[in-house]
Order: sequence, then structure tokens, then C-alpha cells
Amino acid sequence: MPSYIHERDDWPRFRWSEKKLANPLAAVRHKQGRLIGRMEALGFSLREEASLQTLTEEVVKSSEIEGEVLDREQVRSSIARRLGIDIGGLEPVDRHVEGVVEMILDATEKYEEPMTEERLFGWHAALFPTGRSGMTRITVGGWRTDRSGPMQVVSGAVGRERVHYEAPVAARLPDEMRAFLHWYNDDQHLDPVLKAGIAHLWFVTIHPFEDGNGRIARAIADQALARSERSAQRFYSMSAQIRRERNAYYDMLEATQKGDLDITAWLAWFFACLDRAIDGAETILATVLAKARFWEGHTTTPFNARQRGVINRLLDGFEGKLTSSKWAKLAKCSQDTALRDIDDLVKRGVLVKDAAGGRSTSYSLAAAGSSQ
Repeated sequence: MPSYIHERDDWPRFRWSEKKLANPLAAVRHKQGRLIGRMEALGFSLREEASLQTLTEEVVKSSEIEGEVLDREQVRSSIARRLGIDIGGLEPVDRHVEGVVEMILDATEKYEEPMTEERLFGWHAALFPTGRSGMTRITVGGWRTDRSGPMQVVSGAVGRERVHYEAPVAARLPDEMRAFLHWYNDDQHLDPVLKAGIAHLWFVTIHPFEDGNGRIARAIADQALARSERSAQRFYSMSAQIRRERNAYYDMLEATQKGDLDITAWLAWFFACLDRAIDGAETILATVLAKARFWEGHTTTPFNARQRGVINRLLDGFEGKLTSSKWAKLAKCSQDTALRDIDDLVKRGVLVKDAAGGRSTSYSLAAAGSSQ
């Protein structure tokens, strides 16, 4: 008996129950349309801000799923610069961050362009600009080889590893990827959301690269979702939702890859995850609207550039407590200047001291998220 779906005689002839999936697909498409309609009513600048936040979340969380933590402000700065969005001072950006951003923006900004080997190789090279994954040299911008043994997804301590999945041997990759790309680029009258779910599973099952397969699979799905909306602007993050459900995501992938070619259960999970991702857009929308209300309420209030920059960081969802030392770091100023900036805002009622005082004095926006 085959252990994995790619070993079956009917691979890759996926099948699914249209009857079981019709209602979930229709429901998520309806919710998707309503979200796009709401966003279009906001006006260009707010849509731009919402898309920037969403793309930042997508890049950060897609890497986080693979255990890699990117600097959020570097990601945001890189996206803003590439999209021509003014967010004030831009952070210096690591070349690895630039590569991940480049891949996601190429997928979403150029959603109508066909997927090709060269495009995928470019994405892969962008993900691994040094030619290494961690300390290990890998094949970059080309399909993996079997020189290090079979491509396996494993967990557990050395000597007690559990093999979750073993990918097709490297010799099959040119034919496998040719078939995948032909299907993906061919207009088969499949709903693009359905296509996103199939493409994600199919690509990650082939596992054509030595590393980065999950991130590239999610970027391909993002492209298909952008096609479904005919818009490069993103207002929800599928990767952020998958990150919240990471265990269920991997369990579903493993169960599907060890099953037969009926992928109804995978697609049902994918649609449900997408549905929850769209619900998550409410959080981003609330943040964007709160930021807009804040600045509308302070149109006549004088702020220096440092104060504006740090306030924007707070409005964007600054993680942790804001202290004078963090202010100095964010604003790239001295501790004395930071204290003067903060004291000025406290006196004017823009900032308030948090309950815990002393050496750990921290500050929050007064009535954050409400108009003043």
C-alpha cells in the first residue's frame, strides 16, 4: 500500500465532493465580497494603511509558522518603501527581510502573471540570499537534489524521530512541477478560492525545494486569492490565521498526504481557515479606523516628528510597555530628549502614566482608539 498520495497510481488526480463543499465555498466567497465592499468604501488612504498592516502580518506570520522570527518594523518599512507609502522614518532593512517581502509582493502585486519555473526560482533565491538555510548550504534557485537523502518532514529528538511525511524523489521533480504549473496556469474554470486550496496542498506535497516550501506554497495561495478578488490590496492574512492554528494545519496536511486523492476534508478545512482569517480582518480594520480617528481628533495639536513617529507605533499595536528607554530607541534620541517628549505629551493629556511607577514607569495613549 502506498504511504503517501504522491505514490498512488491516480496521483495527482485530486477529487472532492462538490456537494459537501458548495455551501462552505459560497459562504466564504460571500464574506470575502462583503469585506472587499467595506474596504472600498473607506477611501484610498485607509485602504492603503489596512493593506500595509495586512501584508506586514502576512510576511511576519508566514515566516513564524516555520519558526523564523522577523523584525516587524523592518518588514513594515520594506513593504511601505516598495509600495510608495509614507510612514515617516524607515527602518534599515536586513536583506533576508527584503527577500521575503519581495516574494509576497511579487505574488500579490502581479497576481495576473503566470507562474513559471523561473519565477519560483526567483522567489526561492529571494528567501535565501546567502545560499544558506541557517548554517547549512542549500540548492538555491533550483529544485532540490537527493544528495542528503530523502526529503522528509520529521519531529522528535535524534534517535526518536517521527517521520510525518516523505516527499517525491528528486528525479521526479521536473515532471511533477511541469504538471503542477500547467494546471495552475491553465484556465479550468475552477473557482480561484478552490484553486488556492488545491495549489497550496499540491505544491507542499511535491516539496520541490530544500527549504522554504511552506512559505512559497502560502505565497502561491495568496496569489490565487488575489486573483479571486482581482485586487493586489490585501485585507486579511491567511498565514496569520494558519499561525494561530499551526498544529491543526500540520495535522490536516499529514492526514491528507497519507490518505487518498479525495481532498474534501483538506478543502473544507482550508475554506474554514480562510473564513476565520477574513473575520480577523476586523481587528486590522479597527486599528486603522482608531488611528484615523486619533489623528482627526488632533489635527490642530502640535507634535514634533519624534512624537508623531512613536504615537504611530503605539496606534499600530506596539507590543509591550512603552518606557522612556524604549522611546529613546524608537525615536533614535537621548534619554533626556525622550523624557521631555513624554512629559510634554503627559501634560497635554495625550499620554498617561500606567499604574506601576518607579523605575518601571510606562505610558499608554489616553483613550487609545477613541476620538478626542
